[in-house]
Amino acid sequence: MFNLDNKQALITGAGSGIGAAIAHRFASAGAKVWIADRDKKGGEKTVEEIKEAGHQAEFLLLDVSDEEACIQSVHSACKEASLDILVNNAGIGHVGTLETTTGDDMDHLYQVNVKGVFHMMKAAIPFMLEQKAGNIVNLASIGGLVGVKDRLAYCMTKFAVVGLTKSSALDYANQGIRVNCICPGRVETPFVKARLAEYEDPEAAYREMSSTQPIGRMAQPDEIAAAALYLASDEAGSVTGSALSVDGGWSAG
Repeated sequence: MFNLDNKQALITGAGSGIGAAIAHRFASAGAKVWIADRDKKGGEKTVEEIKEAGHQAEFLLLDVSDEEACIQSVHSACKEASLDILVNNAGIGHVGTLETTTGDDMDHLYQVNVKGVFHMMKAAIPFMLEQKAGNIVNLASIGGLVGVKDRLAYCMTKFAVVGLTKSSALDYANQGIRVNCICPGRVETPFVKARLAEYEDPEAAYREMSSTQPIGRMAQPDEIAAAALYLASDEAGSVTGSALSVDGGWSAG
């Protein structure tokens, strides 16, 4: 098991799904985790679960589209100790083609999926530079590596996250800061389950979504969390600028 003893990590969008799974993994590996989410109820639930398991966690109410709130969240985490790990997981989705996607749709996704990552990294980097060490893991998507039908705006934002990751990795490679991203395929999160329930035939929709991945199923949140734990650990010390696919073989075709 990868070790994060005496590390401190801030994870956005950790009130449920992939973010919550990452928080649990990191805490179990020894890190103190800051759960940052705009969903107060979900975020506090994650904190409670982690504390009940005997680990350290605190909650931060955060909307990543608010730059000042991002700055304040990083400052809060850095009051007691260094910020060793930042995981930019918060994000939103959108279904639509070029014709059906409005300018407002695009702006909303950009504010959360791209500027949210930008805000958090910009707030965290000065602290990491001062301590000459830091580790950033961004959650991109298979939609940041290949096109996905009917997901125009979403893919555009996730391609941007991959580019932000790679450029920043080069900028800070010789200053002790690693920057990587994970590109999941479809993951069976509470959000996906809720969307499936809206279909006339949820089971058929589930099979169709699963079929896009050669392994024939969606990933579980904890499988993405395992990849995040590896990238955040010292064992991945020579890994920076990577876009790690966890997509059931989707991008191999």
